[in-house]
Amino acid sequence: MRKQISTSAAIAALLFQSATATASNVGNIDNSFNPAFSLILSGLYGQLQQTPSTATGFGMNPAPDHTQGFNLGESEMGISANIDPQFRGAATLALDPAGGLSVENAFVQTTALGDGMNLKFGRFFSGLGYLNEVHAHAWDFVDQPLVYATFWGNQLGEDGVQFKWLAPTDTFIEIGGEMGKGRGFPGTERVKNGSGAGGLFAHIGDDIGIEHNWRMGASLHQTRRVDASSTDVLDLAGNAVTNVFTGDSQTAGLDFVWKYAPNGNVRDSYVKFQSEFFQRKESGSLTYDTAGVNVTDTFAVTQRGLYVQSVYQFIPHWRVGARYDRLDAGVAQVGVLNAGNVIHDYAYTPTRTTLMLDYSPSEFSRLRMQVARDDSIATIRDDQFLLQYVMSLGAHGAHSY
Repeated sequence: MRKQISTSAAIAALLFQSATATASNVGNIDNSFNPAFSLILSGLYGQLQQTPSTATGFGMNPAPDHTQGFNLGESEMGISANIDPQFRGAATLALDPAGGLSVENAFVQTTALGDGMNLKFGRFFSGLGYLNEVHAHAWDFVDQPLVYATFWGNQLGEDGVQFKWLAPTDTFIEIGGEMGKGRGFPGTERVKNGSGAGGLFAHIGDDIGIEHNWRMGASLHQTRRVDASSTDVLDLAGNAVTNVFTGDSQTAGLDFVWKYAPNGNVRDSYVKFQSEFFQRKESGSLTYDTAGVNVTDTFAVTQRGLYVQSVYQFIPHWRVGARYDRLDAGVAQVGVLNAGNVIHDYAYTPTRTTLMLDYSPSEFSRLRMQVARDDSIATIRDDQFLLQYVMSLGAHGAHSY
């Protein structure tokens, strides 16, 4: 009798476990299609000696977006989920401190193409370089390097389609390309059929034992600027004028990242070193002083920028970092009609040196202090002191390498 009871109990237990496992699997399937919501809150205090301005020799480029005093930073609201077994969707909405809502990312990705292939379409950050795809809340410093702020307006966004292929090898090899509207600086959004911008990129990386890993890459981006207006550009007489440029813009870049963690334990301590170099060539026509002289002639320039930075987590939760930025404005080739108006060679090298210390009680919160000596503007030095908080609410996926 006892044997029958024991056997019945065992069968009942097995049936219960089976039902529980089935229910659990169903629940996992259902949850995999439930959207994950997140909200990033950030704020900043800036003590600046100078009003942020465009680096010397880069008058046709955006200025850094630092602000003096207490400021609410950009908040990010994200949502992502699997759509079905074939597609995944994600969107990031940026809440501007002054009011208003903008779409930072809104794209669909394939999940079942196979053979290492992935297709993304919609609005996304371009795959060029290393930092461009990293969202602001995951930056290692308060701001982007000078080359990113100047060449891309912090980040290059695109409306279009992107393809990536991950090679089936032990060594990480990734090749990709994209076509888009060309809406992000340095491009100009235009109403036209076809593609307004395109890019190619490739990355390779590997592990060295359990403590070291590295990744290096190369990228190329091409777009066109049409009637791009630049205000308060100084001419040879020292007057602030408005110029308009129309032409092609091509940027090539190299990037390298190396990471080290003693015994492979990144929770306790690690070192990250990274560097990127970009060279941009622009050629076309420049209209000088649109409100006055209004003279148009040829214009071409090659400009460069790089940064080198390192971050060291010396104990759990605490990190220090250092970064060095450098720009080269190049020597412009200017047509005869504008030779007496437009500065060819600014003979100045914009630089900036930055130090930071941050504390992260958890993966969802970070407090940061940053100081910088900004020599990006000739004859004007700006010693900067910044305090920042970044807080994450809700589900938020891990960031890529």
